[in-house]
This record gives sequence, C-alpha cells and structure tokens, in this order.
Amino acid sequence: MAILGALNPMLSVGLDGDKAWRLADYVKRGGYSALRRVLEQKMPQGEVINEVKKSVLRGRGGAGFPTGLKWSFMPRSFPGDKYVVCNSDEGEPGTFKDRDILRYNPHSVIEGMAIAGYAMGAARGYNYIHGEVWELYERFEEALDEARAAGFIGSDLLGSGFSFDLFAHHGYGAYICGEETALLESIEGKKGQPRFKPPFPASFGLYGKPTTINNTETFASIPYIMNMGGEAYLEAGKPNNGGTKLFSVSGHVNRPGNYEIPLGTPFATLLEMAGGMRGGRKLKACIPGGSSAPVVPAATMMNATMDYDGISKAGSMLGSGAVIVMDETTCMVKALERLSFFYYEESCGQCTPCREGTSWLYKVVHRIENGQGRPGDLDLLESVTTNIMGRTICALGDAASMPVQSFIKHYRDEFAYHIEHKKCLVPVDVQRAGSGFFTATV
Repeated sequence: MAILGALNPMLSVGLDGDKAWRLADYVKRGGYSALRRVLEQKMPQGEVINEVKKSVLRGRGGAGFPTGLKWSFMPRSFPGDKYVVCNSDEGEPGTFKDRDILRYNPHSVIEGMAIAGYAMGAARGYNYIHGEVWELYERFEEALDEARAAGFIGSDLLGSGFSFDLFAHHGYGAYICGEETALLESIEGKKGQPRFKPPFPASFGLYGKPTTINNTETFASIPYIMNMGGEAYLEAGKPNNGGTKLFSVSGHVNRPGNYEIPLGTPFATLLEMAGGMRGGRKLKACIPGGSSAPVVPAATMMNATMDYDGISKAGSMLGSGAVIVMDETTCMVKALERLSFFYYEESCGQCTPCREGTSWLYKVVHRIENGQGRPGDLDLLESVTTNIMGRTICALGDAASMPVQSFIKHYRDEFAYHIEHKKCLVPVDVQRAGSGFFTATV
C-alpha cells in the first residue's frame, strides 16, 4: 500500500524505510517548526484559530465541519480543565488512511494536537486509536516518548510556559466508538454508546469538561497550515474545500492504496492514479466516502470532482474519503447484503429504530440475495429506512439506511430480478472473475 501524490510534506511521506516516522526524520522535514514558532512568538490564540479558519480546513473524519469554526466554540476563558481529543478510531469499511498517517507520520498528529491545545487553552489531549491496529498504538506511544523527551509535549513546552501532555488510548474495535460522544464515554471507562446532544462536547465533553474532537488527518494538516499560511492551504484546493486530502481507494482497481490529491481533482484522475480498472473492465459504481455514503453510478461518478461540494452534487457524500470502486462483475444485491450485515453487527443497540431497523434491513436483503425475496420487499426496505433516519441519537442508523436507499434507487432492476428469478442478474461465473472483493475486504 502506498501514500502517493504527497503535496503536503507535513501529512504524507514516502515509504523509504521503516525509520521515516521517527522524530529525527520528521524534524528534518520541518517538523515541529510550526509549534516552535507559535510558542516562541507567543502567538495569540485567536490568531492561530483565524489561520485555521482561513485555510477552510474541513473535518477529515466524515462530517466535513469547518475546523477553525469548531475550535472557536471552545470557551478559551474557561478556568478549569479542557481537552483536545483525536479520533483515530478508523472503523468505516473502505477507510484506511488514518492508520497510515499513524504508521508513517505520527509526529504530524502530535504537533497538530499540541498547536490545537495551545490555541484552545487545553493542557491535555488523548488520541483514541482503533482497537484492531495494536501495532500502531505501540508506534504512537513510541512517538510520544520521543516528543516528550525532546520537550515538544509535557510541562513548559520549549520553555514557553505552556504545558500540554498527550496520551494514547486504545479502543476495542467497536465501530460505534467512532461517534465522538461514544468515544468520550469509552475513554472514561464506560460502555461506548453515544450521548444525547445537546450538551455538545465543546461545553460538556470528556469528564464533563469542554472538549474539542478532530480526526487524525485533520490534526496532521495543522502544522502545514501554520507553516505555509491558511490562504496557501486554501489555494491548494478550491473555494470552500481547502487543501489536499487523502483518499483510500479500494476495490476493483490495479493499485489500491492511499492517494493525496488537491480537493477538486476529477474522480477520473484519481482512478487513473490508482492504475485504472482491474482487468480492463468497466466501472459500474462507486461509493465515494466510505460505506455509509450513497452509491453513485459510473456515468455520474466519472464526471464528479473529489471535493465536498462536487460529491454532494453527484448525490453522495465525501465522508471519510474511502473510495470503493466496483466493476461490472459486481452483484449490487450481494454488495448491499455485506454492507447491511456490517451495520446490523455494529449497532450499539441503544436506540430501538437502529437496533431493530438494522436487523430488518440485513435480513430482508439477505433473503433477497438468497433466492427468498418477496414482491413487497423493496417497498418494505424503503419503509424501514424512512423509519430509522432521523430517529436515533447518533448517525449510525442513517449510515445503515443511506446505502440501502441509494442501491435500490440506482440498481432497482437487479433487486427486482433477484426477487422474480431467485438468482443474480450478474452470472456467478462473472462475479467470480471479479473476485467478489466485498466478501473479502469490507
């Protein structure tokens, strides 16, 4: 797997040896110069936040909320403890960019979090790391030891009088802990279930104190923004879509991997970077933002640009930047069955519409795929999604519903064929030729 197209030297690094993630190499690339400048110049907190606002950096974890605006919600004059939390609980099917940042460039996250702590007056931070990547938790701990020994985190950073300590917290692989309030509950030692909002974390977060939560890639972008300037970062992308972004490309492509491109790059260019379609087959569909994003047909996707507004115009969401590519050998019913099973398994069970609804979605799609579909099943699926969406504490119910709605909308003929003929519209031997990647990798 590769991180290619490294336009942001603070975010992406080549894979030339296992030592590139070490502190010495990071410093050679300009690492910690942004933090040093902020501290030495005693830059006003509001100035740091305004620079992030100028960059139009939008949250890279999925929601795309403006980062600088989010930082401004933190009550900087609050007299008690405040926290900065990194969400590295990367559990969305198709997403694998954050784990590569932690693997190859963990100090960019540490520096970004330290700058964030300074800007918001928070003296402590936590990085919540996905439970199924233990080796990355260990690597981040090593990076923390290096940064602490060099004075980049801990007490009195670089003699500035500002203190910021940072800790890694290992999750246990629950997808629901990617929801920010469930993540906070988990750090506190409780069952990882979402909280009712309001109150929002900015006023009542970790241990009941003001807390700001951002994604791994978001924090890794902060040093670059502070070094090069917010306007320069914005110009690397397009209006309302500042900077570059990592996209995790998987599925029926020749070179799956992580690719960093300016926001606004055509999807066709990204597909070409990934080596094009495997076996020279035709693109059938693409999920552009992780498994929770609506699927987009080939014709629409080939005319789309990879940015928040461009993907929205195509009828989907940029989300986490997980680009799942499907060729003509894909059975869309089987693909949806696999996705629906994931959300059924990962629902925390707190909300009845999600707990019961995700079960219904999976069981109905499962019976359609296995030749037991009924004439009213498609209407039933659409009815169930309508009764889930907007009726749960967090967005997992919506995440389970949107793929179902979009798959039926764009590929209704395949579902109808399954129900009527009790078999796939795409012949089994054709599916085997495409290797059925959903079964293996989602």
